[in-house]
Amino acid sequence: MAKNIDTKKQYDINVKDIIVAPFITEKSSYLAGDNKYVFLVTAKANKPEIKKAILNLYKVEPLSVNIVSVKGKTVRRGKVRGRKQDFRKAIVTLRKEDKIDLMQ
Repeated sequence: MAKNIDTKKQYDINVKDIIVAPFITEKSSYLAGDNKYVFLVTAKANKPEIKKAILNLYKVEPLSVNIVSVKGKTVRRGKVRGRKQDFRKAIVTLRKEDKIDLMQ
């Protein structure tokens, strides 16, 4: 017996499913001076979804969103070789009058 599947059903996207965490490094703190903020995002997130998530989470509208996919580095511990995890980060540009407080 086959189940009825609603193909027109819209799925609500949770902000936590898109933005993992703020990505705070020395370089990202310099970018914050230019109103550019860096966030770790999930691998399948796209620019419009990230823009909506920033709007819902921080109540500011981004001017632009750039996405960077970072490949994990190869590491060794003695004879054992491994690899760090791949991740994706989003650089969000805001207007001059808008600010995000990442230290909340």
